[in-house]
Amino acid sequence: MHYTFRVNGRVRSVDVDSDTPLLWVLRDAIDLKGTKFGCGVGLCGACIVHLDGKPVRSCLTQISHVGNGAVTTIEGIGDTPVGARLQKAWLDADVVQCGYCQPGQIMSAASLLTRIPSPSDDDIESAMNGNICRCGTYTRIREAIKQAAKIDLGSAATKKRT
Repeated sequence: MHYTFRVNGRVRSVDVDSDTPLLWVLRDAIDLKGTKFGCGVGLCGACIVHLDGKPVRSCLTQISHVGNGAVTTIEGIGDTPVGARLQKAWLDADVVQCGYCQPGQIMSAASLLTRIPSPSDDDIESAMNGNICRCGTYTRIREAIKQAAKIDLGSAATKKRT
């Protein structure tokens, strides 16, 4: 079937089966490889993207459920003020070890900071629960989220990267 939806601000059209997971549409049909396949059953969080601003596990979200929704992936989150702050904080806190889980971690953190601009430790713990990091960088992830909540990038956060 033919589906048209918005990904990172661009209208995209794909021709895939209605039960195709959004993860595979993004990776295989649209060639956005940032969203990762982890467990395939929605337990690890590696595949999290935003659908109409809400975090969803793209391995479980069928393309037929996207409708006219707007999808934001790790490739597009840096174009948002919250995403730009998180990217800076992630680098400043030296969060990444192997990096495989980081797209899902950042997408969950972006959702948190959009909802709660100054989260408590409990808010962070709750929002990040279900994002698995096999390298164990949880302490650095928490610190980066706290840093991102305090960063003021001004107008630089809204600049588009080329």
